[in-house]
Amino acid sequence: MKIMGRLIVLVKPLTGFMILAILFGALGNLCSILIPVLGGFAILQAAGFGAPLGFALSGLLVAAVLCGVLRGAFRYGEQTCNHFIAFKLLALIRERVFEALRKLCPAKLEGRERGNLITVLTGDIELLEVFYAHTVSPVAIAALVSLAVTVFVGSYHPLCGVIAALGYLCVGALLPALGSRVVREDNVRLRGEIGRFSSFWLDSLRGIAEILRFGLGEARKTSVGARTEETDVLRRRLGGREGAIAALSGFLVTCFMLAMAAVAFFLWRDGTIRFDGVIIPVVAMVSSFGPVLALAGLSTGLQATLAAGGRVLDLLDERPETEDVEHGARPGFTGAESRDLTFSYGGPDVLRGLSLTIPKGKITGIVGKSGSGKSTFLKLLMRFWDVTDGELLISDIPVGAIETACLRRLESFVTQETDLFHDTIEANIRLGKPDATREEIVAAAKKAAAHDFILSLPNGYETEIGELGSTLSGGERQRIGLARAFLRDTPLLLLDEPTGNLDSLNEGTILKALREEASGRTVILTSHRKSTLGIADTVEDIRSFSPQ
Repeated sequence: MKIMGRLIVLVKPLTGFMILAILFGALGNLCSILIPVLGGFAILQAAGFGAPLGFALSGLLVAAVLCGVLRGAFRYGEQTCNHFIAFKLLALIRERVFEALRKLCPAKLEGRERGNLITVLTGDIELLEVFYAHTVSPVAIAALVSLAVTVFVGSYHPLCGVIAALGYLCVGALLPALGSRVVREDNVRLRGEIGRFSSFWLDSLRGIAEILRFGLGEARKTSVGARTEETDVLRRRLGGREGAIAALSGFLVTCFMLAMAAVAFFLWRDGTIRFDGVIIPVVAMVSSFGPVLALAGLSTGLQATLAAGGRVLDLLDERPETEDVEHGARPGFTGAESRDLTFSYGGPDVLRGLSLTIPKGKITGIVGKSGSGKSTFLKLLMRFWDVTDGELLISDIPVGAIETACLRRLESFVTQETDLFHDTIEANIRLGKPDATREEIVAAAKKAAAHDFILSLPNGYETEIGELGSTLSGGERQRIGLARAFLRDTPLLLLDEPTGNLDSLNEGTILKALREEASGRTVILTSHRKSTLGIADTVEDIRSFSPQ
């Protein structure tokens, strides 16, 4: 109920369309019910029981045809409104999820299963369409139609109205509640299994070359089959329970129809009601179970949707490691400094008591063994995490007090692994400066020793890069990442192992460019290579500040 309540709140900006959807749906279903009811009146009139509505036989037939036409028009209006609401809200939810991911990245997304995340972004969000288009308004429609038919049938005799009300409650409320309890846990497990399988499948796809190289193809195939079987078992179990619920709903409808017919017959035999009071209530009830049967069938699908909705809402509720600062300081860059800085990722300290000065316009090299906190220090400067203790300052202002947008304008960060988009090389470099000219992009590529290899490609800068940069080598991807940073032209450039994937020739070209760049900006670089650190004005060894 909590998940449903939060999902329904999102409909608030589209309340008018939801009211229209409910109105059209209720009217459409009432028209559908009226068709057999009018037919019943026509048969009674033809059999000599009079004209209960005061219409001639031809008038009843015309009214039935008109109801059929209106039923189609109302149905179209209902579906149009429902799907407009659904797709509008799905777009809104996608925007919110992307905004949440932007704030969570990278601290809260490191180590998270990518396939599971992809399932949330695609499958889980898409499943919410079922809730908005086929759940919210159908519940209200079923309630309105059931109330209208109960009043109509009860006008013949209150006992008929009671039977109709009990039938609608059992089929449209109690049965869905029972079904939801039965399938809730399995649906939650199924969504989790699908997410984990997506991660496993994505790993298998990315690492297929390694799998084959080490002769593990059959073993991986067996694992894929086993995981597929786990999800299939859950799907079959859910399918079986869904079938049982459908059979039970059909049985209940039959029981209540027979009960209505029996009660109406005995009331007629006792002279309490006329013969039309036997035929019309039964016909009306038989034709009115559609909306509540739709609710009975929702129990399994709705639980899958709510399980997906819960995963989406959990992602939206997750708090970022560092909140964006919207109204902080906006300094220019005059240098950086850490004072007795201590940091941990929640376990043992990674850095402890680090005091370091980064002078403006200089190249500062940071050296230390793997795991000593070199990359962590750069991430703290980017404020991906907040320091645990001590101070980290830029322009004599704590990093956490600087407006986040301003901080991003002051810094460029090149990591050991460069992420590329499935787009042209030019578009990937332009990420550093969206309004850059072709000349600026070429100049940045030359500084990064990427220009020559780009021109050797079939379409030069217009060459499409494969997904995740799969068509390029590690060194080529790294050079494109450096080109982005050169193009961005921020006063502080953070480089984490910038030449780790490069040969000595390209390393020399990049180091020369860095030396030239340092005249206008400050550079902090980490590296294990002495040749790379050779361009630094000062080299700081942080091993003594790393408890590990």
